[in-house]
Amino acid sequence: MKSPKKLRLAIFLILIVIVGVQLVPVTRDNPPVTADFNDPLDVKQILKKSCYDCHSNETVWPWYSHVAPSSWLVASDVHEARDHLCFSDWGQMSPDDQRAAKRAIWKQVSAGEMPPGEYLLMHSDATLTAPDTAIIHQWVGEVPAVRSEARAN
Repeated sequence: MKSPKKLRLAIFLILIVIVGVQLVPVTRDNPPVTADFNDPLDVKQILKKSCYDCHSNETVWPWYSHVAPSSWLVASDVHEARDHLCFSDWGQMSPDDQRAAKRAIWKQVSAGEMPPGEYLLMHSDATLTAPDTAIIHQWVGEVPAVRSEARAN
């Protein structure tokens, strides 16, 4: 059995490491919204509920995003998600890019990949309901088909 002195030293060292990792800087920023999503209000409400925390500059940073090591993961996930798609810049996207983004959104939503399961563990209110999914599907369905001649040019 370990001596009480060694046990106290081990606990002290673990506490030092836990406190030390809190000092590692993490960027939890919300840059200005430059050209917010301006499509139908019902779609925007769904996206705000289920997508904006990661895919916009309006992230609500939860308490665990301030505690290492989870802060590293949350900040990394948000910045990566914004790099893929940021609704705060939606209005700056070309119509072709918006159409492609809509299709990508539908592909991931219909496959159950968005919002991700690990996000839903702490944010069950972000779960997409069947009516939410139907509204997104209708919104994406409004995307005009790209004609083969247009792609060839």
